[in-house]
Amino acid sequence: MKPTILALVGPTGSGKTKTAIQISKALNAEIVSMDSMQVYRDMDIGTAKPTKEELTAVPHHMIDVADPDQIFTVSMYRDMAIHVIDDILARGKQPLLVGGTGLYLQAISYEMSLGEQGVDSELRNDLNLIAAKPGGPEELHHRLEIVDPESAKKLHPNDVRRVIRALEIFETSGKTKSERGNETQNEGPYHVLVYGLSLPREQMYARINARVDQMVEEGLIQEVQSLLRRGITPKPEGGAMQAIGYKEIVGALRGEMTMEQAIALIKQGSRRYAKRQWTWFRHDCRTKWFDWTEFSDETALIDTLIKQIRYDLS
Repeated sequence: MKPTILALVGPTGSGKTKTAIQISKALNAEIVSMDSMQVYRDMDIGTAKPTKEELTAVPHHMIDVADPDQIFTVSMYRDMAIHVIDDILARGKQPLLVGGTGLYLQAISYEMSLGEQGVDSELRNDLNLIAAKPGGPEELHHRLEIVDPESAKKLHPNDVRRVIRALEIFETSGKTKSERGNETQNEGPYHVLVYGLSLPREQMYARINARVDQMVEEGLIQEVQSLLRRGITPKPEGGAMQAIGYKEIVGALRGEMTMEQAIALIKQGSRRYAKRQWTWFRHDCRTKWFDWTEFSDETALIDTLIKQIRYDLS
């Protein structure tokens, strides 16, 4: 019988971090981050990593496992996270996956080929050359819309690495990424119970805007400057500095826009990202949703969620 693990998902700004800590304390769990940007060291403010107090309150894993100039793939995450999960289980504790990166949850949940083998290097080089040109990311995304509209809807043009991978899958197999995925949706090494946090869009957007302002106050601009001094810059193929909150500040520091415009773009990009996360997770029929507006206060939601998890585990 496969071991059962837990996952807490939801769009950015939905309160996953604080809720996860309360769940972990109640269920003797350890948190395994499912955030594609919190894997990077020295990128703390713009990725909204848990505070030092939160990190010490409950053991956290899969945070600060890669350097900012490293391309960290989904398969790398899967391999490292499975090792961490197995260790947590071996120690008699409950793994709790927490985050908003849907591909990471999919990689843990299912046996799937993530496309690390069989790469056509010539095709990839051609696509990367297009991506490096002005307007290149938009051109690649338009190509993807033609051959695989379902994947294109899930990906932003700036997510160049995943757009390229989706194009590679179609060009080399004749099937879309979605069709390939449907062939390999066998359950992976664990049975995953998935719970989601949600709140009305207007409230979520207001929280996102406020959080961006807080990031700036806490030193986001200085954090980006420090990374640039180390020679870490945005790359066409993706990576840490292409993240929302970093590439916009880089643009402002290079004189491509004002800092006020950059902050506005960060808020806009974060809201759009949250919408895409919501679209992704709401299509996962496993998820049991808990909406903040349906409870009198935070304690009521968390208590109900913990009771539901305990019932499901039993």
